[in-house]
Amino acid sequence: MGQIEKTRVRKKRDVFDVIAVFVLSVTAVLTAWCGFEASKWGGDMSIAFSQASSARVQATAAEGEARDARQYDLTIWTQYVLAEADGNTQLVGYIEQRFTPEFRVAFDAWDADGRVEQGPFVVPEYVPPGTEEAKQLSERADAKFQQALESNQRGDNYTLLTVLFALVLFLTAMSQRDLVSWARWTLLSLAMVVGAAGIVIMLTFPILI
Repeated sequence: MGQIEKTRVRKKRDVFDVIAVFVLSVTAVLTAWCGFEASKWGGDMSIAFSQASSARVQATAAEGEARDARQYDLTIWTQYVLAEADGNTQLVGYIEQRFTPEFRVAFDAWDADGRVEQGPFVVPEYVPPGTEEAKQLSERADAKFQQALESNQRGDNYTLLTVLFALVLFLTAMSQRDLVSWARWTLLSLAMVVGAAGIVIMLTFPILI
């Protein structure tokens, strides 16, 4: 082999080495980035699950408050019905003064409507304390739980990308083995194609800083 041929082969080898080092460097950075994002989304998932659990506990407490309030109103209402049935107007007036504000609103609406419903408890105006809070907290718990699932999926997506970029590193490393020129270039080209595909996929993922 002549000196000119050796020089040309050396230059090709130098170009190959530069490209291989570039691919390795970029892939190493992308792998680290994917690991960072997977960790961040995993943390976001944990926080969201914790918030969902907390909201669920608070919703249960609010539902308990609403249930107790309803039971109290039902007890008072039972005494009211019995007193009214006995024609004891004095006792009826006394019991009415013991109505809770929420039941008073429902009772007035039921009374104004001609008492056509079976009782104040079935009118829309009856909203015992804790009912709205329980609804809002349940919705918040559902939303946070869904957020946690989405964050978990995003973290898994970034983790899968680290596996893809690990394949790029493997192919690039194999291309630097003492192989024939076409095999080395084939491995490096395949590594670049896989890496480019990984970058395109990564760009579609949301970022959490």
